[in-house]
Amino acid sequence: MSLLKLIGVLLDYPDDELWRHGDELLDAAADPALPAARRKALTGFLQGLLDSDPLTAQDAWLQTFDRGRSMSLLLFEHIHGESRDRGQAMVDLIEAYRKQGFELAAKELPDYLPLLLEFLAQRPPAEVRDWLGHISHIVGMLAARAGERGSPSQVLFELLLELADGKVDLAVLRQRASEEARDDTAEAMDRLWEEEAVRFGAEAPDDSCRPNTLRPSPSTAAPQVQP
Repeated sequence: MSLLKLIGVLLDYPDDELWRHGDELLDAAADPALPAARRKALTGFLQGLLDSDPLTAQDAWLQTFDRGRSMSLLLFEHIHGESRDRGQAMVDLIEAYRKQGFELAAKELPDYLPLLLEFLAQRPPAEVRDWLGHISHIVGMLAARAGERGSPSQVLFELLLELADGKVDLAVLRQRASEEARDDTAEAMDRLWEEEAVRFGAEAPDDSCRPNTLRPSPSTAAPQVQP
């Protein structure tokens, strides 16, 4: 299993399949090509996940990635938000997959980061660096926010930054993350629901048909891309 595929699996919603393949995942995490410190951190993250109760791990995933938008694994959430441009960006990304001979195997949002990593795991190294370079600022902010919130997933995002071989200044992003208002608190979630309340008639916004921003449901969360 490649490192990109492993990171994608570990970022995805942890369904029961993960525990059934624990040994295979641990073998992949012990990749000797990784620097010793990174190998130790990655193995520690994975072992901690495997040692946890699945329901506890699943709840922790939801608390990290499914509350608010700042930790969303949907990449276009961080670029386009709820604008109309997001729909066209989705179409363009699906077309980019298809040009390389890949089709999505399920009705998943194409900008879901674990899905993109599943695709990139089968692409040449130069192409991988190019793709990761284009999203490195988003990944860097996710790494910074994960660190600010004490999430062990920080190591996964930092590994992606290193694979991108980009110029992201993580120290600057960490400072920015430390100054941000949290959007995953109960109060912030209440405000979000109020802002997104369904409105009809004259009060309905012009972009009421904007694309869904929710992550794939846990039952379809495992990203699959087929040649």
